[in-house]
Amino acid sequence: MKDLYPSRHAAVAEFLPRLDPVVYSDWSEDAPVSRSQSEQFDRDGYLVLEDIFSDEEVTFLQREAGKLLADPDALEKDTVITEPGGKEVRSIFRIHAQSRVIERLAADERLAGVARFLLGDDVYIHQSRLNYKPGFQGKEFYWHSDFETWHVEDGMPRMRALSMSVLLAENTPNNGPLMLVPGSHRQFLTCVGATPEDHYRQSLKKQEYGVPDEDSLAELAHDNGIVAPTGKPGSVVIFDCNVMHGSNGNITPFPRANAFLVYNAVSNRLAPPFGVDRPRPAFIAARGEPDSVTPVTGSLIEEALA
Repeated sequence: MKDLYPSRHAAVAEFLPRLDPVVYSDWSEDAPVSRSQSEQFDRDGYLVLEDIFSDEEVTFLQREAGKLLADPDALEKDTVITEPGGKEVRSIFRIHAQSRVIERLAADERLAGVARFLLGDDVYIHQSRLNYKPGFQGKEFYWHSDFETWHVEDGMPRMRALSMSVLLAENTPNNGPLMLVPGSHRQFLTCVGATPEDHYRQSLKKQEYGVPDEDSLAELAHDNGIVAPTGKPGSVVIFDCNVMHGSNGNITPFPRANAFLVYNAVSNRLAPPFGVDRPRPAFIAARGEPDSVTPVTGSLIEEALA
């Protein structure tokens, strides 16, 4: 398969044109988002959905996240990632396969239906995780494009995937919220440096390869600005696979947490990696025949406990 987005090969970073659409469906009255929301996602590469879950559903999700955090030994060992240099849980991967509640969340029409519209295809979960950024100790996630890593290290062929971050704690300007460079998804920024073997073991704690150079980042930020969507628990931040994003560390006493779901188009299933010999493990990137999501309507609580 031809590599349309080569990265980590050249000695100097460069901007390549995006060869794929952003919104794959034509908007109509029965779309799960408004026309202006569809246009914003296409233009800026991100979208925030507010008040789509009830207070009871949000509390239900928060309780589940608390239970999972309290007993990480009950989870698949490799999927639990701790903070660099510490024992605090940073992320729990493949969480939709380890929690009926998160599995139900991933299938919810309010999320999966939007993903299907924006990607114009049936979708499956490429990656899922719970992200925790504990008070005082939560470290940063440095700037990156998810697609660059998914392409180079996982073999995702095209830009036909998106992420949804369901906030489980209030995201304020102070506790390390997600930051994005709007419009940055319109170009593909290559990275420099050959990828070490089993890079994922380090990158899940602190990424050092697949990280953009500072000059290019500065150019993107000067041209497009930086936004940091904040919101109450239950808010959903949706962003394109190629938008440049990151987050600061959390030195406040107020923890940040979110359920993170990556939807990929079934037609965009993974091929062999484009930049490494061995793909990352399946708990980071689902491989093989996609298990497409069937959207489910109704209350999260009733369905998850059924």
